[in-house]
Amino acid sequence: MQITNVEIAVRLFLALILGGLIGLERESMGRPAGFRTHILVSVGSSLIMIISAYAFGGTAAGYDPGRIAAQVVSGIGFLGAGTIMREGANVRGLTTAASLWTVAGIGLAVGSGFYFAAVVATFLVVVTLIALNQLEWEYLSTKHEIMSLLIQDTPGQLARVFAVLAKYEVDVSNVELSSDDAGEARLELEVDISQKFSRVQIIEELVSTPGVKRASYK
Repeated sequence: MQITNVEIAVRLFLALILGGLIGLERESMGRPAGFRTHILVSVGSSLIMIISAYAFGGTAAGYDPGRIAAQVVSGIGFLGAGTIMREGANVRGLTTAASLWTVAGIGLAVGSGFYFAAVVATFLVVVTLIALNQLEWEYLSTKHEIMSLLIQDTPGQLARVFAVLAKYEVDVSNVELSSDDAGEARLELEVDISQKFSRVQIIEELVSTPGVKRASYK
């Protein structure tokens, strides 16, 4: 079975557009794999599918065009793993890794001529990343924590602590402050932490704030 140069160009350009749509959303969220990465994955997997299906199809009886393309599914895992980062108890980048894996599948679908499946899959992925992301921020965006700090008992110290918490959109619902004779105070806060920010990053900035000697979660 032969494929024309025009058809090859159409498939590669369609793979570029569909991969770019998903990559735009990841780029807007500041993810490590963004617009260009998703385009390259989509176009590359589409090219591999075209080569696998048409370049060697007539050379041997019983040739399976899926053998070469199947390596994309497993090989994309190495690229996806590079987008996953661990921050303390939190793991970030799983959504981007999954989007790269899905974009590889979309590229394979375009390369094999399944345009409708590729377009529908792209639509569903974009809706998932944008609409469901907004739903997640609205209903699942906070996590209840108890934060304990050891601070200097000096004027303005609480203001410095709360300035850091405000920077990271931390909602404080309860405050307990107890002082001792050594010029120190123990501060316990009941907080709701937005999933937009790292718990570790908040603690690190609190500890680096003048007058804060220790900070941790209970």
